[in-house]
Amino acid sequence: MLLYIVRHGETDWNRRHKVQGRTDIPLNDYGRRLAEETAEGMRDIPIDLAYTSPLLRAKETAQIILKGRDIPLFEDDRLQEISFGSYEGLFCGGEQADEKSEAFNRFFNDTANYIPPEDGETIPCLYERTGDFLREMEEREDLADKSILVSTHGAAMTSLLNRIRGNLSTEHFWKDEVPPNCSVTLVEIKDGKAVILKEGMIFYKEKVKKWKTV
Repeated sequence: MLLYIVRHGETDWNRRHKVQGRTDIPLNDYGRRLAEETAEGMRDIPIDLAYTSPLLRAKETAQIILKGRDIPLFEDDRLQEISFGSYEGLFCGGEQADEKSEAFNRFFNDTANYIPPEDGETIPCLYERTGDFLREMEEREDLADKSILVSTHGAAMTSLLNRIRGNLSTEHFWKDEVPPNCSVTLVEIKDGKAVILKEGMIFYKEKVKKWKTV
């Protein structure tokens, strides 16, 4: 089994450095263009089926990549972004940064000491639900010969890849940055074990500013 795990295209909230989480923000025109160029770059890659977070930005990214292909697309709640609860909607960078943004930004620059709001989700909970999705893929013998697109989000994607690396640390959650919009990581599942073959593939020509975590 091959998994092509993609982070969604850009949204207006991405561009403005607003906290998204589960808030259902669609792609902006630039994000759609990134997805279209990714679709073109992946045109010759066979895809048998696809899974997506039900959130609009991930679902629309998958639909654009799969346009013109007769491929089933399944929504899976386990692929949703981490919930930031009452932090969602905050400006977390630049001159517009909200007062609460310092507490939120620990999610990126001091993850071990990040405390979600009461209505938010913890990193261990994120690891658990995305890990449940990965375990299912590893156990699905009926999909062993399939190539699968998985459309998800920055933190959800990172938690999946960390599990494959054997890292379930909160302190070392981020490798060095949030995966760029529409970046694709190729994972192979063989004999029930997942291995990262190629990480952070970019199929578009646009230059996307990376969001550093430190």
